[in-house]
This record gives sequence, C-alpha cells and structure tokens, in this order.
Amino acid sequence: MCNYQEFHRPSVTPDTPRQPPDLDLYMPATPPLALMATLEFWVGIYQRRHHFRRLFVPLLEENDQILSDIGFERRDIQWALELPLKVDALKALAACRRARIER
Repeated sequence: MCNYQEFHRPSVTPDTPRQPPDLDLYMPATPPLALMATLEFWVGIYQRRHHFRRLFVPLLEENDQILSDIGFERRDIQWALELPLKVDALKALAACRRARIER
C-alpha cells in the first residue's frame, strides 16, 4: 500500500462581467453600458491570459527540480494553461499551490 494520496486540484469559479450602474437619468447619448462592461470584461480576460502565458510557458522548459524550488509542478502549469478563458489561470494556480501546501 502506498501512503501517497492522489492530489485533487481545487475547483475554481469562472469570473463574470460586472453589472453596469443603474442610471437615474438616461441621456440619448449614453453609450450601451452593458455592452461596454462585457467588452471590458473580455479584454481584461484576454490580457490576463496573455500575461499568464508570457510568464509560465517559459517555465515549462525548465527541469522539475527548478519548478519545485519555486513552488510549482509541471502538471499544474499545464492544467492552468488548458483552463477556459473565463477562469483566471493565475488565481487557479495559486489555489492549487495553496492546496498542495495544506496537504
């Protein structure tokens, strides 16, 4: 029997766009606030994922010892790269790292 327990990655919730404010006075020149909030949300998601890829894809070229020294595992980075866009990969990797420390 092995004492090693299989690590189960924590479940992460996807981000959602914030709701635009309700205006007391609506002017004809008011832009569509819901559309603006949705566009801002998706642009922010894309920027976060691009930032994550720029930081972590080069780490996959390093050996496992270096990755474990900085607190990551290759499987976790590959898992975070495959997450849907709505899930923040940096937050998911941080949650995975915390779960490994608590285990």
